Amino acid sequence: MTQQVKRAFRYRFYPTDEQAAELSRTFGCVRLVYNKALEERTRAWYGEQRRISYVQSSAALTEWKKTAELAFLSEVSSVPLQQALRHLQTAFGNFFAKRAKYPRYKSRKKSRASAEYTRSAFTWRDGRLTLAKMAEPLDIRWSRPLPEGAEPTTVTVSRDSAGRWFVAMLVEDTIAPAPATSAAVGLDAGITSLVTLSTGEKIANPRHERRDRARLAKAQRELSRKAKGSANREKARRKVARVHARITDRRRDFLHKLSARLVRENQTVVIEDLTVRNLLKNGKLARTISDAAWTDLRMMLEYKCAWYGRELVVIDRWFPSSKLCGACGTVREKLPLNVREWTCDCGTVHDRDVNAARNILAAGLAASACGDGVRPQRESSRTGRSSVKQETQRATAGIPRLQAGKEVNVRSSSSAHGSCAPSRSGPR
Repeated sequence: MTQQVKRAFRYRFYPTDEQAAELSRTFGCVRLVYNKALEERTRAWYGEQRRISYVQSSAALTEWKKTAELAFLSEVSSVPLQQALRHLQTAFGNFFAKRAKYPRYKSRKKSRASAEYTRSAFTWRDGRLTLAKMAEPLDIRWSRPLPEGAEPTTVTVSRDSAGRWFVAMLVEDTIAPAPATSAAVGLDAGITSLVTLSTGEKIANPRHERRDRARLAKAQRELSRKAKGSANREKARRKVARVHARITDRRRDFLHKLSARLVRENQTVVIEDLTVRNLLKNGKLARTISDAAWTDLRMMLEYKCAWYGRELVVIDRWFPSSKLCGACGTVREKLPLNVREWTCDCGTVHDRDVNAARNILAAGLAASACGDGVRPQRESSRTGRSSVKQETQRATAGIPRLQAGKEVNVRSSSSAHGSCAPSRSGPR
């Protein structure tokens, strides 16, 4: 069944000198309004224990424009300034809901330079986009067409640290579900292999950052030699930013192609809930883990599965996928990272990554069949366990085991009576 979704299409464009100057002024005004509104809210709360709403911030913006000091705010479109206040309101909403930290000030050097235009602040006619306060349409490079008949509802213009200009158009798009298939796959994330599939296939890690590491190091050395505040230093900084942009673009392109393939070929995709933030605390592996971008891959799988009618199952991060024997269910006490192949007491020889991927698939299918919440949960009470919660000793009965690429259902006394047993296994 088709569904209507809001989808953003991003394109690169090349502004004229007048357009670049106008957009740069807009970026600066957006940053100023955001920071000033944040300062007022912080002062009102800590000084008077009073909260300021979006309506009050909007009224304050009108008063700021009337002052001699901030009269230049009237020279740019008012819509991006209002949108900055709305973004600040959203940031405070996330903070009070404990979904994010306290909002931070926008930095001229570190923050993303962007401005958001709603429908009243741009003109879309015959496939040409003209922003408010501009006489000419933007020179956009149409790398792919917009959906037929779609018109942008919101336009976001941005400039990255490498000096490239982008415009993102939010449109309504119709997504048709992918053809149904009975295939399912489990993914084990790694470093040598970016992901290992339960089918036995290993997707090599492209290591985009390592491939350009020498070029990046050279550009950074040249930057360190330039005098601060000089034009040559700005040129050197742009050069470093272009190398980083090249790495990011290649990585994103690879992950998009990989995630699209996995979603297209499988009805069910099972992954682990990895805490990448904690893994990055390992100083020896942090750089390589960051280059792998497991979080980006998961994000892509999440929204693509939702779009195309696939099921994404996320199992508990503590599930002992590597140490669990998929043949007999025994869990090893220790399995160092340098051990890539191991032999179980039952005589089965396991490839560490392939065995982990098959165990992940089996646990995900069992959790999905039980109908329990497959999102990771901590045991807050004696009855607060998820369907893949772990205990010590052996692996769970009731979870299908994979032997030689085939799924074998293993039943216990509880599953024989028609109930789904929780998985039981030691810490990974």
